[in-house]
Amino acid sequence: MPAAGHGAPGVSSPQDPVAGRTIGVKLLDAPESRRADPRAQAYIVDHVAPGATIERRVEVTNKSSAPMHVSVYAAAATIANGKYTFAPQRTSNELTGWTSFDTADLELAASETAQVRTTIRVPGDAAAGERYGVIWAQTETPTDRSHTLTFQGRVGVRMYVDVGPGGEPPSDFRIERLSPARAGDGREEARARIHNTGSRALDISGALSLVHGPGGRRAGPFPVEPGTTLAPGDVAEAVVPLDERLPGPWTVELTLRSGLVEHTMRATTTFPTTPGSVGEVAASAAQQGRFPAPVVAGLSALALAALCVLLSAFRRRRR
Repeated sequence: MPAAGHGAPGVSSPQDPVAGRTIGVKLLDAPESRRADPRAQAYIVDHVAPGATIERRVEVTNKSSAPMHVSVYAAAATIANGKYTFAPQRTSNELTGWTSFDTADLELAASETAQVRTTIRVPGDAAAGERYGVIWAQTETPTDRSHTLTFQGRVGVRMYVDVGPGGEPPSDFRIERLSPARAGDGREEARARIHNTGSRALDISGALSLVHGPGGRRAGPFPVEPGTTLAPGDVAEAVVPLDERLPGPWTVELTLRSGLVEHTMRATTTFPTTPGSVGEVAASAAQQGRFPAPVVAGLSALALAALCVLLSAFRRRRR
């Protein structure tokens, strides 16, 4: 599967925050067909037919001031309870068995960077479906001068590889409910129940704004708490923490997105006053969606075809 270099920093998935300060990792390539998809700039996100090969470059950087040995390998991942979950150590699955590297061991000087070519060879008899995994860069660093203790950390790039015939399966979701809440520490938050109605995994991001509040006040936008991932058919909750005392009533505008798919929900609500409680939406919310580019292209093609038929019929009548 051909890819184009983009050079934008990828979003790594650190298992330990200390590792993220020691090693850097980013994806250097994305498919031509996904140049506009922000997820494909950070993760390996692709749909291929059985028998296809995916090639990507991953850049690994030693962020420390000392030489470092870095191991590169693929390990399994799953999506459960609204989270992209990393399997322990070098746990394998079907996708990791298809994944290989031109080098698996790097000796990096302080601040040195190296590129690793990743190849994913999908067998010709592979069953349809989406697989998940992570390309990890791992190092072991002594934590004291005697080297009796060793810190092991890793950072990585997620893989979402879907196998099947034909074109890209649809991606979509529905915001089923938006609830005002007050967390146990007393701060307000909004909770959105999301249903993945498409055929690909989703990584949810977005923001919430409060408008038309008491005295015409506005607040936000407040970013969605990161880390909500849904497999096809899953239902999970995304949370938006709010950093002010904002009882309301407010008109809430919540926009959520995953890749090129985006939906907005609007509702009127008042936040509850009791810590640990959830309030009710006072007015019915409305959703607006933005279709992915392939859907827009398909609808445009249908409209153009219909227009051609009408013009042809009109010309025949004039004759």
